[in-house]
Amino acid sequence: MRTAALYGILGPLSLSLAMSALLATPATGRPLAASTARAATPAAASLPSTPSTPSATAPAGAAGAPLRGPASPTTRSASAVPAAPAWSSWSGSPATATTAAVPPGDAAAARGVTLAARRAAERGIAFRHCPRAEALAAPITCGKVSVPLDYARPRGKHISLTVSRIRATGPKARRQGALVYNPGGPGASGMAFPEYAAEGAFRRLAAAYDFVGYAPRGVGRSAPLSCQRPSAYAKAPTSSPPHPTAAFKRRLVARARAYVRGCVRRAGRALAHYTTLNNARDLEVLRAALGQRRLTFVGASYGTYYGAVYATLFPGRVRRMVFDSVVNPAPWRIWYRDNLDQSVAFERRWRDWRRWVARHHAVYHLGTTDARVLASYEKARRRLGHKPAGGVVGTAQLQSAFLRTGYNDAYWDPAARALAAYLHRDPEPLIALAAPDPAQAADDENGNAVYTAVECNDAPWPRTWATWNRDNTALARRAPFETWDNVAMNLPCAFWPLKPGRPLDVGHLEAVGPRTGRVALPPVLLLSAERDAATPYAGAKELWHRLPGSSLVTERKAGTHGVWGGPNTCVNRHVDTYLLTGRTPGRSASCAPRPEPVPLPAPAPLPESGKQPAAIPGTP
Repeated sequence: MRTAALYGILGPLSLSLAMSALLATPATGRPLAASTARAATPAAASLPSTPSTPSATAPAGAAGAPLRGPASPTTRSASAVPAAPAWSSWSGSPATATTAAVPPGDAAAARGVTLAARRAAERGIAFRHCPRAEALAAPITCGKVSVPLDYARPRGKHISLTVSRIRATGPKARRQGALVYNPGGPGASGMAFPEYAAEGAFRRLAAAYDFVGYAPRGVGRSAPLSCQRPSAYAKAPTSSPPHPTAAFKRRLVARARAYVRGCVRRAGRALAHYTTLNNARDLEVLRAALGQRRLTFVGASYGTYYGAVYATLFPGRVRRMVFDSVVNPAPWRIWYRDNLDQSVAFERRWRDWRRWVARHHAVYHLGTTDARVLASYEKARRRLGHKPAGGVVGTAQLQSAFLRTGYNDAYWDPAARALAAYLHRDPEPLIALAAPDPAQAADDENGNAVYTAVECNDAPWPRTWATWNRDNTALARRAPFETWDNVAMNLPCAFWPLKPGRPLDVGHLEAVGPRTGRVALPPVLLLSAERDAATPYAGAKELWHRLPGSSLVTERKAGTHGVWGGPNTCVNRHVDTYLLTGRTPGRSASCAPRPEPVPLPAPAPLPESGKQPAAIPGTP
C-alpha cells in the first residue's frame, strides 16, 4: 500500500512505499527521510526490475501488507480467469478473519518487553553529535537504543535503533517531555523529525517538547534490511501497463519469487522479526529509554496502525497520541484488502487531478475535460513505451511520478507542466520529475525491503496467483491507474516462506489481557482528509469507532495525504491544543479544505518530498 508525507510508506495502502520523496514534513514538504518503501510510495521499482513501483508517507504539509510457505501459483491470463467482484471471494472477512485473541507469542513476548524496557530505563540513551551519515546538524543529537530481535528471547540477540533528538526551547517549568514521531511506511525513517522544530508551524510544540525521531528496526542504520542490490531495484526504464498481458504477468510472478529469495538469502532467520507487533514493542522500549513514564506520540500513515497496536497493547503507557492519515485497522483488512481499497481511492484522486487540469486548460493545454486530459496522459504513456525519455523514464516511471498527484496537491502543477512540455517535445521537465535518483537507490531499496517484510509477516495473504489475478483483473476495469502497480509492490507476499501473523484486534483491550487492573486508554486525536487516496477516509472512521473517547478531525473535500503541519490552520490548531493541553475538540470536528492549487506563472521548484509523498505510507 503506498503512502506519503511526514509519513512514510504504506504503499498504496498496499502501503506501497517506494516514494521516498513523499516522505515529507508537515509544513514544508521537505522529506523526513531519504526514502520509504513503497505505501504507501511510488518511486523505484519494488521488485527486481519490476515493472511497477511503490510509494510512501510524511506529516501534514508533506505530500504525505505474510503467508506460510512457498506455493506454486498457476499463471493464467486474464481471459482465462472469470471476472469476479473485486476481492469478494477472498477468505478474509469479518466473519472468517483469524483475529488474534492474543498476539502470537504474547506471554513470552510480554515478559520480554517488560525486561527490555526495564533495562532501557536503567541505561537511558547517550545522545551525542550525530554521525555524518544522518546529515543532522547541532543542536540535534543522536543516540541508540538496544531492543531484542525476538522479544520471546529477550536475552538473545539484540539490535540497535538509531534515535535523534532536539531539546525543547521553552522554560523548564513548561516542558512536557518527549514527542516521538513516526512517518509511516513500513520502511520510513523519522530521524529528520527534530529539524521541524525550527519551522513556524511547530514552534509552539517545540517550546514544550523535545522532538524525537528514530529509525524503526530494519530502516536506515537500525539493523538495515535488504532484499536485493540497490542498482537492480532502481533499474530503469521499466514498464507499467494498466492492463497487463499474460506474458507480463508471468514476469511479474517470476520477479516476485526472485525478490522473496533475495530477502531470505540476505536476512536469514532475522526476517521473521520485522513485524508491526515488534515495532509497537520497540516503541515501548524507546519510551522507557527516553525516561518517559508515559508516551506522547504522533504517527502518520502506517505509523497510525502500529501506534494503535501500541495503544492496545500498552494503554496505561499512553499519555497523548495523534494519528494522522489513518490506516484501516480492521483485522480482516490487513493488508490485502487495504491495498485493494487503496487502488480504488487512487482512481478517484487521479480523476480529481485531471478535472483540475481541465479547468486550467488555458495554462496547460492538455484538454478541457478530464477525459481529454486522460487522453493526453495516455498519449505520453504510449510514446514512452516506444522510446523512454532520457533513456530512463519509461511507463513505470511515468506512473510513479503521477501517482504523487494522489498524495499531495503540491505535485498538481509540476505534473501538469511536465506532461504538457513532454507532449510539446521538451522531455526535460518530465525527466526531472520522474527519473530515478541513483543517490537514493540504497535508501529506496532498504525502505521497500522493510515494507515487504512487515506486511508479509503481519497477516495472511492469498496464496494462489489465481486469486490475485482474478481480483485485480476485475478491479483494474474500474480502477486501472494504480491497481497493477500495487500488485507488483505486494506480490512477494503471495510467496512468502514464513508463517503469517494474525492481526491484533485493535482497540479490543480484553484481547491482550484481563480487565483486572487495566488502565483506560486516554483520548487520542485522529486526523484525516476526506479524499485521501493512500489511507482512505473509511479507515479513520473504523479506528474512531474502535477507540472510545477518541476524537476525529476531518479535513473536508481535501485529499493531500498527511494533514498535520500543512497549510490548514484549523487542523494545526486542534493538534496544538491537544498536545499542549490534552483537550480534544469533542467526539468529532470538521475543517474546511486547504486552498486548491493555483497554476503559477512560471514553474516552481519541486517539493523536496519528491518521489514518495512520505506517507508511503506507507501503507500500513
